[in-house]
Amino acid sequence: MRAPPGIVNPVPRRLGGAHAGTMTTIEKSIDVDVPVSTAYNQWTQFEEFPQFMSGVDSITQLDDVRLHWNVSVGGVEREFDAEITEQHPDERVAWRSTGGPEHAGVVTFHRIADDKTRVTLQVDWKPEGFVETVGAVLQIDDLQVSRDLQRFKEIIEAQGFESGAWRGDVDRAPDATGR
Repeated sequence: MRAPPGIVNPVPRRLGGAHAGTMTTIEKSIDVDVPVSTAYNQWTQFEEFPQFMSGVDSITQLDDVRLHWNVSVGGVEREFDAEITEQHPDERVAWRSTGGPEHAGVVTFHRIADDKTRVTLQVDWKPEGFVETVGAVLQIDDLQVSRDLQRFKEIIEAQGFESGAWRGDVDRAPDATGR
């Protein structure tokens, strides 16, 4: 499958990722013609995600690290809460669901030039039901993430600046090894 224009380095999903009961992984990158701080700052405006993410009906930011999502996938409406598990300005934002559909992800920001940033999005999610499982097997979810990143690119490049910013740090919890 070819990536839409502007999408670079599409990474194939992990083997076995699109079977019912298992997680599937999508990873896509896109280069945007804005400084890294502009791309990062815009991404922190979670309540504006419906402008570029299809399937996202609304996001309510409950506090600095908690979000409530309303999504529609294949005609099925779902709600879930998520928490920001790690966030560092101009570098990364990671999250995981805390209720509802299993889903986690990370978006990273890489300075390519003063006015060019590579945005890399990785999403791990567990398809639920027939429609989502078939969509994952057919890689419709991959295509959707590519389209969403393309819309993000179009919006941020057309604006030329972010609509807001949250520059706080959220350190990830230590793992079992204490790191």
